[in-house]
This record gives sequence, C-alpha cells and structure tokens, in this order.
Amino acid sequence: MTSYIEPLAQESTPSIIADKLRKAIGHGELKPGTQLGEADLARKLGVSRGPLREGMQRLTQEGLLVAIRNRGLFVVDMTADDVQDMYLAREAIERAAARKIMLGDHKAAGEQLLTIVHDMAAAEGDPAAVGEIDIAFHERLVELAGSPRLSRMHRTYITETRMCIHALEETYTTSEVRVGEHQRLAEAILNGDGLHADDLLVAHMDDAIARLTSR
Repeated sequence: MTSYIEPLAQESTPSIIADKLRKAIGHGELKPGTQLGEADLARKLGVSRGPLREGMQRLTQEGLLVAIRNRGLFVVDMTADDVQDMYLAREAIERAAARKIMLGDHKAAGEQLLTIVHDMAAAEGDPAAVGEIDIAFHERLVELAGSPRLSRMHRTYITETRMCIHALEETYTTSEVRVGEHQRLAEAILNGDGLHADDLLVAHMDDAIARLTSR
C-alpha cells in the first residue's frame, strides 16, 4: 500500500501538507475517526508544526477533519446521512459540469470519458482498481467543464467518496453495473443529449447512495 504520510521531497508548504493528508484520508491510510497527533505527523512528514497546523486547518475548513474540544483533531466519520449529503453536493457539481460540457466540444469530452470506461471494463475483477477508475471518470467529467471553482469544490467530495468506498467496499463492488452506468453517461455526453445525461447522473448518484448505505 502506498503511504502518503512520509517526509516531503520538496520545500514544505501548508498546501502540500494538506494535499498529502487529503490523499492519506481518501485512500484509507488515515481512517475515519482517527485522531491526528501533531508531533507524530510532523515527524513522519519531516515538517515543523506551524505549516502542519495550517495544512490541517485547511482540511478542517473542507470538513475532512473535525476539532473536538479538549480532545484534538479527528478524521471525520462518514455516517449514512453524511454519504447522502455528500452525494447531494456531488450531484449538483457534476450536473453543472455536464451542462457546461454540452455548450462546448461534447463529442471530444464523450470520447475521453469512454476511454476511461474502457479502462474500467478491463479492470473488472479488481474492485480496488475499478473504484479508482470510477473516481477518475468523475474527476475528468468535472475537469472537462473547465471551471476551476467546480473542480476545487469537487476535490473534497471525491476524497469523501474514497473514504466511503474504502469503509464500505463490500457493498460497492458490483463492477459490471458500474461500467454500464458510466458507459451510458459517456455516450449521452458524446451524443450531445444533455437531458439524458442529466437524468443518468441523478440515477447514478442515487444508485451509489443505495449501495454505500445498504448495510
């Protein structure tokens, strides 16, 4: 397993530290409910506590860390309500991104997304790989909209999505269903069918919520 909590290879800044911690949270190295110890993290990252505190403060503002009075900082837990709320926010961002894509070269965008779907199909049988490609599809969808603000907001929710998949992966491993859902969405974008793409995105998010909360 790749470790994200390791000495930084370049000059440390709060943004680099925040990115390292974000990846560690998203990939399950720092699990939901884990308490973050400043001294230990500063030692592992090879940084001083000042930039580390600033980096952790950024993640607190994003909602990935929570400060509990007289106890410290913890990685947020993802309850069923949190999963539903997170997907509500993701749905709004991705639907907005899809609408903007339709105003531009939707054919090129659809072709790029179909390439990712083909990679997902090729990875069937490896749930972890399918999960990462699934996430890559949605990251690319938002990137194709060319909106820095949508991409910035989306980043936090993608980290929370990874947290959900790692915590509840036994309910989210039906890869053939996921491949079909993504293929239909990519094809709708390719064909410029904005209404159908919007309907598919809503259904896709609803399906994800059902899979991730059916325990």
